[in-house]
Amino acid sequence: MPFRFGVVTLDRGTQAFVRARVSVADGREAWGIAAEMLAPKWFDKDLALTNEDNEEHLREALRVARALYLAEPARSAFGLFAATYRPQIETCAARKLNPLIAGYGPAVLDRAVLDALCRILGVSFHEAIAANVPGIEAGDLAPDLEDFDVDAFVRTLCPADSIHARHTVGLLDPITTDDLADAPPIADGLPQTLAEIVETYGHAYYKLKVGGDVRSDVARLMAIASVLDSRPQPYFVTLDGNEQYDDVDAALELWQAVEATPALCRLAASTLFIEQPIARTSALEADVSRLAAHRPVIIDESDAEIGSFVTARARGYSGVSVKTCKGLYKAILNHARCARWNNDGAARYFMSAEDLTTQAGPAVQQDLALASLLGLEHVEKNGHHYVNGMAATPPAEQAAFLAAHPDLYHRQDGVVRLRICEGRLVVRSLRCPGFAVGADVALESLRPVTA
Repeated sequence: MPFRFGVVTLDRGTQAFVRARVSVADGREAWGIAAEMLAPKWFDKDLALTNEDNEEHLREALRVARALYLAEPARSAFGLFAATYRPQIETCAARKLNPLIAGYGPAVLDRAVLDALCRILGVSFHEAIAANVPGIEAGDLAPDLEDFDVDAFVRTLCPADSIHARHTVGLLDPITTDDLADAPPIADGLPQTLAEIVETYGHAYYKLKVGGDVRSDVARLMAIASVLDSRPQPYFVTLDGNEQYDDVDAALELWQAVEATPALCRLAASTLFIEQPIARTSALEADVSRLAAHRPVIIDESDAEIGSFVTARARGYSGVSVKTCKGLYKAILNHARCARWNNDGAARYFMSAEDLTTQAGPAVQQDLALASLLGLEHVEKNGHHYVNGMAATPPAEQAAFLAAHPDLYHRQDGVVRLRICEGRLVVRSLRCPGFAVGADVALESLRPVTA
């Protein structure tokens, strides 16, 4: 099913898999795995680049990270990341790859490394973080946390058994059956229109994409509200600008139009925050306090480096996205920042789980495990919606993941898919040894990346 966000419409995608073999001092060793989509037009939205260019840039970030990691002496899992962080940024910059792209390489490798380490020790991801097995510390990477007790902080993290799935409504997604003239029905048995999704999954949380034009955005939000308002149950929404608004004034104009539209009264009252409405080139230069006075504003694409959230806070932002494609250690350090900044008891600063494209298997499982560990109540989770579950993977792999994670998946129409009940994903089975992956990927079905 085609998906449009920001400047691109996707009708295909490529997923990268990484394996890492880890050894510890006593000679024990294990393989770990991680996966992540090579998402075009998010890491770099330059329209002069093709989707294939974008994918190749992310592969290059993986190659750079692999070379740097293999060249390092023995270190802790976090120490490996910390020692290569700046060389990764600098090497990629020399190849004209921005910091968001550069961070993709370590973000995937670090999960594979930690998965292997957890398997050696026979512990789950949550147990490993609680004991700070990776050796996370602020150090030179986060000097603002220099005197923060990271060990004590990670001991307080406790994952929930389930988490709300926040359904994203893309800019091309049909709202009702009246819209299917432009989006013909797809015969896979899955709900396609927003009305069908509401009825099938019972979501309480939704993420609504806006496109940068106030009039058309308000009209589309009215169509969405007509569906969400038809149910008596409470609902919550977030608005994602995907960098489509030029400046704070333009984003504020959108919000004021939403508040002034009677048909959007309930939707406006149900809006939790606004995500990255302004292009990254200027998002951290201007103060967004006037917009934030209405609803909290978070950064997503602007969270390119370890210290980006600190800069954003000074500009009036109060939140930052959690995405495994941006790095699990960055997420944990940002969560520590929220804890420090909220030490007066107010919960002004927060993190929100935002990752549309993660596919069923290692990618979605590790993303859910991280969001759960950080105590987040809901997570954007739609990668499964635009494809037919695990249909692209061999039947034996589908069966293995279903057997290992029967709370997270179910078999429907002959395909293993995510199980969403009353808007929630159950994630208890992700506490298996390793980083949330209890089944093997059919590696023989994958295509090796050219070195």
